[in-house]
Amino acid sequence: MFKRFRRLRINETLRNLVQETTVTPDDFIYPLFVREGVGIKNEVSSMPGVFQMSIDEILKECEYLISIDLKSIILFAIPDVKDSVGSECLCNESIISRTIRAIKEKFPQMFVVTDLCFCEYTDHGHCGILDPKTQTVDNDKTLEISAQQAIVHAKAGADMIAPSGMMDGIITTLRTALDENGYENLPIMAYSTKFASGYYGPFRDVAESTPSFGDRRTYQMNPANRLEAIEESLQDEKEGADILMVKPALAFLDVIRDIRNETKLPLCVYNVSGEYAMLKNAGAAGLIDYERVMMETLMGFKRAGANIIITYHAKEACELMKKA
Repeated sequence: MFKRFRRLRINETLRNLVQETTVTPDDFIYPLFVREGVGIKNEVSSMPGVFQMSIDEILKECEYLISIDLKSIILFAIPDVKDSVGSECLCNESIISRTIRAIKEKFPQMFVVTDLCFCEYTDHGHCGILDPKTQTVDNDKTLEISAQQAIVHAKAGADMIAPSGMMDGIITTLRTALDENGYENLPIMAYSTKFASGYYGPFRDVAESTPSFGDRRTYQMNPANRLEAIEESLQDEKEGADILMVKPALAFLDVIRDIRNETKLPLCVYNVSGEYAMLKNAGAAGLIDYERVMMETLMGFKRAGANIIITYHAKEACELMKKA
């Protein structure tokens, strides 16, 4: 006798009862980009619906996000002044510090994750201090200033820190610095498996972080390396990461599942700018049912093993769920 799988598909309520994977607003972290000024809300041409905003506009955005049950954000900052070591992000009055304080003062319930890196703050666009001999990032010197940046974020009131530079030893360095300064309860979300991907292109427009020379393949991962990807994440777990991450997401669903099978830690995926832009442009061209494909894609990340999704789609997805 053959099995009639269709018995559980005939009725919508029954389909919902047996659905294995769900997506809710609690799954999302929404990226926001802050810059100096007042009344600034500049849409990024390569990422429709994504904006660079001044602090006052960020606060308006947070108010709306809370109204649609989206309560977690990750902050990126675009400073006016950049130098070779990213000095602006190492002071307590940095643009990201002032933004964190403003958000937490007005919306204490908003969960604020901070991106900890130097690519937005350096004049060369790389993720740390350059070694003048090799013209690539000096790993250990960058660890030192990363610890300084983490304390700045913690003092400002960040709820979680997410170091994205892919420096070896970053989790040990940050965990030690935070613990020694009284922030032992501040979690770290590791960019534990971050590939040197072509999917990041539009992000570099919004964050103004394109390297002035070369690329980031000497410190970000080779997209071809599946086993190394697992090892990277497990190493960050050993160093004390509270949450692991795979970035990008869409072309690396196999890696998401591999890491999910190897760890009991919460797993985040970053649905990056190029993935977002592809769906937006395909929808605008009438090639796909944008909302349906968006939700199917987000469901795919959860099905692959993600607990958390950082995505530029988060606001639209929450709006859809609010209407349902």
